[in-house]
Amino acid sequence: MTLDEFFRIGTTVTLGSHTFEPEAIKAFARKYDPQIFHVDDEAAKKSVLGSLCASGWHTTATWMKLNLENRMDAEIAAWSGPGPVPEFGPSPGFKNLKWLKPVYAGQTITFTRTALSHRPIASRPGWRLLALRCEASDSTGAKVLEFESAVLVKAEW
Repeated sequence: MTLDEFFRIGTTVTLGSHTFEPEAIKAFARKYDPQIFHVDDEAAKKSVLGSLCASGWHTTATWMKLNLENRMDAEIAAWSGPGPVPEFGPSPGFKNLKWLKPVYAGQTITFTRTALSHRPIASRPGWRLLALRCEASDSTGAKVLEFESAVLVKAEW
């Protein structure tokens, strides 16, 4: 098994789906993003968005939760390459975060990840940088979220 196979380079992996319920939207927003269209049904109706919708940070945090749940499966997968099973470390960041469409209360959103490439990190022998495309879509297939991310992976290769 190669690292490309382990990381599933070029393959879009469905991480799961999540329905954004009104009370969960409000609870998240009260804590982290208390704008009127996230916390108040009536005020949201009068806002530019026209209805209660989830914070973009809520949708992004949900992507992360589902990504971590799915990544555990990959780590347990039978590794037949050289050396120990690669270990996922922290992320050095993300870029180009876009909230493309509002996620309204009651909508179910499906989250995906596509591993794009990996490369050794010169300053950290034994570590690689894995580049990811991260997305989420509504039930019509329209994208509501996209960003590029990276993760450090300890891998002997």
